[in-house]
Amino acid sequence: MIALHKIVHVKPKPNYTLVVTFDDGVEGEIFLADRLFGPMFEPLKDPAFFAQVQVDEFGAVCWPNGADLAPDALYRRLTEHQAAHDAS
Repeated sequence: MIALHKIVHVKPKPNYTLVVTFDDGVEGEIFLADRLFGPMFEPLKDPAFFAQVQVDEFGAVCWPNGADLAPDALYRRLTEHQAAHDAS
């Protein structure tokens, strides 16, 4: 069975970066500048709007315009990056 992780805390940082903390304690920075395209994510290029990020009731990060990022994809991105870093 695949464990589904929820984000419990998010903090915006400069340069379109989020610090996310998951319910199992995994924490890290996610750089999003390369993912801010398309009609839902274009408004996030405004740093003031990007800073309005929150965690929704499903444990995903979201913004007031309805843009959101799935926690499982962010978790995988973080843990794969950490595993690659640990292996080097």
